[in-house]
Amino acid sequence: MTVATDAAALTDRQGLIDRFGTVHALPAPEAEAQVRADDRGHVFHSWSAQALIDPMPIAAGEGSTFWDYQGNAYLDFSSQLVNLNLGHQQPDLVAAIQQQAGRLATIQPSIANDVRGELARLIAEVSPEGMEKVFFTNGGADANENAVRMARSVTGRRKVLSMYRSYHGSTATAISMTGDPRRWANDAVDTGTVRFFGPYLYRSAFHSTTLAEESQRALAHLEQVIQLEGPSTIAAIIIETVVGTNGVLVPPPGYLQGVRELCDRYGIVYIADEVMVGFGRLGEWFGIDAFDAKPDLITFAKGVNSGYVPLGGVVISDRIAHAFDTVPFAGGLTYSGHPLACAAGVATFEVFRRDGILEHVRDLGSRIVSPTLQGWLEKHPSVGEVRGQGLFWAVELVRSAETREPLVPFNAAGAEAAPMGAFVAAAKKGGVWPFVHFNRTHIAPPLVITEDELVRGLAAIDVALSVADEYTD
Repeated sequence: MTVATDAAALTDRQGLIDRFGTVHALPAPEAEAQVRADDRGHVFHSWSAQALIDPMPIAAGEGSTFWDYQGNAYLDFSSQLVNLNLGHQQPDLVAAIQQQAGRLATIQPSIANDVRGELARLIAEVSPEGMEKVFFTNGGADANENAVRMARSVTGRRKVLSMYRSYHGSTATAISMTGDPRRWANDAVDTGTVRFFGPYLYRSAFHSTTLAEESQRALAHLEQVIQLEGPSTIAAIIIETVVGTNGVLVPPPGYLQGVRELCDRYGIVYIADEVMVGFGRLGEWFGIDAFDAKPDLITFAKGVNSGYVPLGGVVISDRIAHAFDTVPFAGGLTYSGHPLACAAGVATFEVFRRDGILEHVRDLGSRIVSPTLQGWLEKHPSVGEVRGQGLFWAVELVRSAETREPLVPFNAAGAEAAPMGAFVAAAKKGGVWPFVHFNRTHIAPPLVITEDELVRGLAAIDVALSVADEYTD
């Protein structure tokens, strides 16, 4: 695979700083100071105590790397928020947006538009059979919000079941379905949500010792929740195909097929949340393709156009789509299928196919990432488990491999989170921007990362893990 980038031209430190100064019409130090002052003076940040943060000003990005105003380079091992699948400043996506802006910058969603229709067709072509319609949204949260609205409409039921250890977004229903601490301050926004335990063999809620046991027992638990809540009251079950921020939890064999069977048995809509794993993250167009299970609705965002312009959506099964043939769908968004976003989405398909992105991801995941991370289990006492697929992996850090005590407590903050803070600082010192959550670091670089970059980044994480080792028993 070839990656179009001029990153090699940005290796000279002074030249890099000069370039940033030119971009901002200020010398780099003054530009950085202005960015920081504007941010601290006027930007209100997500999920943050505003006076306790100091966001780093970033000057530029190219491919798998971004730079600060000091000229320090960071390999982006988080793909920002696991959305920058084709990397920073991908030239084909940038050109598509520029060309579309010059031709038709925007149009309302009730009017047919060429790039919107083309992207919908391209998405349908790679979706499971019998899923031909796409409803576009602005991102993942409102994709999940609208998928639930569809499920409630077609079933006439209200409840939605979702997993603990999940994240579905921060809009009203999406945050209510979420199963991590970000939900706590927003509980009871949507009272029709119920949570259950998904499979997680390393910390099994079912005392399982094998993947087969975990799959079977997790399904039995889910069916019991369905029965106790009342099948006739349940509209949908929503599951991240591979749980993302909350652990990169890969479903054991048979689990998602079992969910499909339960949904069929009780007349429940199965929603696959693919906001994070759709569009190549696992080496498949949709993550569900790796597990041979067919949902009724697939939600997506992030990788559909690498977040260059906000875009998400719902892929709809023919059965559910037909329910709205003569009955209006009670939902809509001013920017649904925005032409600039869709133009970047069409270009994304072209890049994926031309550059063999899916094959590249599968190759690097199996040949480089998996054996490297498996080696860390023997090398680092702080590494309790590694798991993942493609370019989406989690390294679970522990104080003791024997007891599996997490390196930091659940939802740790302040002094309790210091061991993970030390690990993060070491990774950044090594030139890698990591993605950490609770006691885990995730490996989720842009899908266009080169083998050399990946090996170099993993080596830096390896060194940083030696810092985490210092906190083990």
